Amino acid sequence: MAPAWRRMQRQRIENVLLVVARAEELPSTLDGLADATTVHFPWGSLLRGVLEAEAGVAGGLARITREGADVTAVLSVTERERSLRLPALDDRLGPVLAERYAAHGLTLADWRPATRHEIEATHSSWAKRLGAGDQRSVWRLRLVRERTLP
Repeated sequence: MAPAWRRMQRQRIENVLLVVARAEELPSTLDGLADATTVHFPWGSLLRGVLEAEAGVAGGLARITREGADVTAVLSVTERERSLRLPALDDRLGPVLAERYAAHGLTLADWRPATRHEIEATHSSWAKRLGAGDQRSVWRLRLVRERTLP
């Protein structure tokens, strides 16, 4: 996160909080604070949690995100991860994600292959090492935190 922090300082981006915590264990002091929540190239349990919209992960992301704000994830899954029973990233997954995330107050706004520009905009050295966009496909998930009715 140090490179991201330095980049934000150079660009004079203010009001940013970088948090190191499991999505399932985010501090309650973050509830409803995030104007935008972003997950770039997760792996392991976070990748599974995002793709399966597991209660701890989906609930944690929804909980910290302000009503009406976006949760965006840039994801990639190879055959190796598929052997761990992760779903294939394709159009058929969209309706499944929509239903699962709706249970956590998140509406699916976008599910599609990420553009080259979106991949590069992550500034992820991990993505470069993975060959994201070249040797492996990358998908973009965008959810919107539903507004609660009064």
